[in-house]
Amino acid sequence: MSLREYTFLFVISTFALYLGVAWVTRVKDTHGFYVAGRGVPAIANGMATAADWMSAASFLSMAGIIGFLGYAGGVYLMGWTGGYVLLALLLAPWLRKFGSFTVPDFVGDRFESHGARLVALLCALFVSFTYVAGQMRGVGIVFSRFLEVDIEVGVVIGMAIVFVYATLGGMKGITWTQVAQYWVLITAFLIPAIAISIQLTGNSVPQIGMGSDLVDAAGKSTGTTLLAKLDAIHRDLGFDEYTATFQGSWGRMDVFLTTLALMVGTAGLPHVIVRFYTVKSLSAARWSGFWALLFISLLYLTAPAVAAFSRYEMLDSLHGKSANELPAWFTNWQKTGLIVWFDDGDEHLEYHGGAKSADNELFRRGSFGAAEFAGLCSEHAEWLASDKQSGRDVRPTFVEKGFVGPDRDIFVLAAPEMSGLASWIIALVAAGGLAAALSTASGLLLVISSSVAHDLYYRVLRPGASEGKRLLVGRVVIGIAVVIAGLFGIYPPGFVSQVVAFAFGLAASSFFPVLVLGIFHRRLGTTPAVAGMVAGITFTATYILGTVYFGMPRWCFGLGPQAIGSIGMFLNFAVALGLAPFCTPSSARMQRTIEELRQP
Repeated sequence: MSLREYTFLFVISTFALYLGVAWVTRVKDTHGFYVAGRGVPAIANGMATAADWMSAASFLSMAGIIGFLGYAGGVYLMGWTGGYVLLALLLAPWLRKFGSFTVPDFVGDRFESHGARLVALLCALFVSFTYVAGQMRGVGIVFSRFLEVDIEVGVVIGMAIVFVYATLGGMKGITWTQVAQYWVLITAFLIPAIAISIQLTGNSVPQIGMGSDLVDAAGKSTGTTLLAKLDAIHRDLGFDEYTATFQGSWGRMDVFLTTLALMVGTAGLPHVIVRFYTVKSLSAARWSGFWALLFISLLYLTAPAVAAFSRYEMLDSLHGKSANELPAWFTNWQKTGLIVWFDDGDEHLEYHGGAKSADNELFRRGSFGAAEFAGLCSEHAEWLASDKQSGRDVRPTFVEKGFVGPDRDIFVLAAPEMSGLASWIIALVAAGGLAAALSTASGLLLVISSSVAHDLYYRVLRPGASEGKRLLVGRVVIGIAVVIAGLFGIYPPGFVSQVVAFAFGLAASSFFPVLVLGIFHRRLGTTPAVAGMVAGITFTATYILGTVYFGMPRWCFGLGPQAIGSIGMFLNFAVALGLAPFCTPSSARMQRTIEELRQP
């Protein structure tokens, strides 16, 4: 069978599985639609949580981020997994015991304020739409490469699939669909990682293979470890070593605070927290956190190895090649526009460091034929003219500016092709990428639906709405959200990566402090809680928008926008705790509720 036939087989069969699960688990009441009837076993919820979290960003981009940033890319690995420890210890059991449907529901009920509820609702909507747009784009990329359709067509197909099983089964259907999607995506990630590790190092454990000696065609050790070889290639090309620490703009403080922001941001993300409302008990919520972290670690601990393997294969197979020597995988991916040929006249593809960019990234993305190159020259005429006047070569300028080479999102998808693995493995990876994107998209869409239909429509606008009316509104909202997310997937903003950083900063500086204080500070009243949320959000948003888009200097200890969520979190805590003694405390009834909440 051809690659395309294998891909159709895997994609159609997995889609049929997801739709079948959704049909069997379809719901007819809001209790099942929003919290799966609170009857999901802990181990199944752990799988569903892992699938919900391991989105297209984790499956497609994690290895790419580490591959581009090297050592500094580990902040994402540590931050995103560390957040689950905070969830399991500080938040999940108590939120489950409180009994709310959503994060805004908890904030509104705990602080007895519709204003607090609406602030939390707006935060939840922003974070969720940010993430779901990325998932839809990931679906389009996979379809574009492996089924040879336009990215727009792939996004529409993904929209249709998610709409059907999200509206049909609600949280119950999504939960059991995500259990199936977890096994698809983890199998699709581990099989090629193991195969590539054996091929390059002779070791079947990727994590060990990454630090092992490379082997020749006969399977004998070359005496050089893969990482040492990769460092040597980087030195030869003029870049920092792949394993070098704290390079470029990623100083120690940036790495530490970015990791912290990702941890507390993860612990405050509404689509993750809502999963802990679906289990039977407080104990099950705590065990869900354990199982989720275990299942997530299978992919996250393998991602650095996949990054190193892919980086090595890419540099080794492309550098210095002429147009007639380019490997087949490059030709296949060039059609998507996510990796390109740049010909400066010497008919060879060259990778080099040139002047170091801010983050020491290699080639991010671009599309250069003659027409595209002319277009870029026109678009960036001002700085190109200054370069020409100073006698600098145009090509290194483009490399320095980050316009040339592979998009980081193709590292995992292209790795099996780079290594010449069998067609069925390549097709399996495509199915895994779709599973990762769709599982997270469905969870995010349900958060959007519950935020509008439950927290706004039912709790604020129409408290007397019937069960059937609430369920209808929830399904209609999912439909609208799918269309909006699809449009973002088809027409993605040019600042998606910055918006993702903003989303984590927002969650870290708003949700995490108010949730922790809401559980462990029984006297904290409405005014300090809302003031802390607003202060954290305002500071974080202003700093990120200012430094990224408006040329504002990094005046806060020189921190980059990806790390500022930690400072926003500290500010939130400081404002809330500082105002608490001077403001009206929680009602006596709520203080008794919090005391009972913390009882064993």
